[in-house]
Amino acid sequence: MKRIAVINGPNMNLLGKREPDKYGATSLAALNEALAEKAAARGAHCEFFDSNSEGALVTAIQAAADADGIILNAAAYTHYSIAIRDAIAAIDAPVVEVHMTNVAAREDFRRVSVIAPVCKGSIAGFGALSYTLALYALTEPLRGV
Repeated sequence: MKRIAVINGPNMNLLGKREPDKYGATSLAALNEALAEKAAARGAHCEFFDSNSEGALVTAIQAAADADGIILNAAAYTHYSIAIRDAIAAIDAPVVEVHMTNVAAREDFRRVSVIAPVCKGSIAGFGALSYTLALYALTEPLRGV
């Protein structure tokens, strides 16, 4: 069974309450529950972690180094955390960067990801479905179209 670590950064604990026009009405707990069900159907198991603290996220990434994959929404840290970037670069587990909103269509500062260059891929703009797409990318061999 594949082990997928799902790591969420600052303010993701407020999903369902925080700017529902951008992030939707689904809570983080509901998102995690749905993702766990989808993972189980694909023969995978998700381990969930969220924190508003940069250091805790670095520690969680390091702890997931032996996972089959990591789904990471570093949230605001995406745009400036060299510590998170370095933690990703230091491990072998493939990391898929996710964002619920289309960060390329938002404020200028959100258009730059310092973590993208060390991630396997990035998925953004599909709401909670961004997590599902990341799960599929980590649990199914990618084939040409």
